[in-house]
Amino acid sequence: MPPSGGFFDPDKIQSEIEKLNHDVNDPNLWDSPDKARDVLRKKAGLEKSLNELHELESEYKNLVELYDIAPDDPDVIDAIERLAHAAHQAKFITLFNDPADNNGAFLFIQAGAGGTEAQDWAQMLARMYARWAERHGFQCDVVEEHPGDTAGIKNITYRITGDRAYGWLKNEIGVHRLVRISPFNANGKRQTSFASVDVWPDVDDSVEIEINDKDLRIDTYRSSGAGGQHVNKTDSAVRITHIPTGVVVTCQNERSQIQNKEMAMKMLRSKLYDLEMQKRAAAENAALAAQKKIEWGSQIRNYVLYPYQLVKDVRTGVEKTDSGAVLDGDLDDFMLACLQRTQQ
Repeated sequence: MPPSGGFFDPDKIQSEIEKLNHDVNDPNLWDSPDKARDVLRKKAGLEKSLNELHELESEYKNLVELYDIAPDDPDVIDAIERLAHAAHQAKFITLFNDPADNNGAFLFIQAGAGGTEAQDWAQMLARMYARWAERHGFQCDVVEEHPGDTAGIKNITYRITGDRAYGWLKNEIGVHRLVRISPFNANGKRQTSFASVDVWPDVDDSVEIEINDKDLRIDTYRSSGAGGQHVNKTDSAVRITHIPTGVVVTCQNERSQIQNKEMAMKMLRSKLYDLEMQKRAAAENAALAAQKKIEWGSQIRNYVLYPYQLVKDVRTGVEKTDSGAVLDGDLDDFMLACLQRTQQ
């Protein structure tokens, strides 16, 4: 039989849209332009989610009829499998409530203390998230990468493009801890390594972020690592510092200094937007704001490869014994549990 239709629950989203419609019709809404834009963005995102759920519900009803007629038809069986996958994805739809959840994302991975061990772990995490993005059909581009001294990477910035990439990734922020037998230690000792992950939304031009030129310090420097013939020959890489906030963004992987500057400015706008959202979260919910902090010792997930195989999320208790699959991008169960937790 096709999967149960119980996961199709558009009522919650419809209720939220009706509440937002009340806000949209408030003549005083535009007294606060930032709030008005947030309301409209959230409403548009929820309407998109509602349409997707209605489409899934219609597909489910059609599939039930087909199954009654031809339960052994291979095409029907394939359709059931596709619907089951869609049902799993639908679990997330009702949990994307923040205005930025529908956006793409920038993801930054930084190796912790520990030299080669930590830098190798950072590279493993980079591959894990790239594979996760590939599973979802998202585009994953390297914006900036600094290779390790011997192996791995010191840090990397990805731009991940796709519907709800930020909504999926926003709870990955924090410290990730690895326990394994070190491949870099001749004595084969067990080693613990740390790397941090930060995520912020890739905001589009409809989000107004005021940036004054006088508040910026723009530096150019020579690119490092892979990136084409221009690397290490011209000062094409760009670093922008927003002096009032101390936010620093860099880009080196575009083909020219102009393109690197454009991408760096886009990253800066996105980071400043994220900072503003954090301030609002702090005012409304201290616990939610604390979620955004990245501090060593506050790991969100442990990846144990020795003496046993286990990946466990510290916040939700979700665990998987197939660590290889997790490191190959199987992260959805961890993300779903965190999304459900933040809605409680």
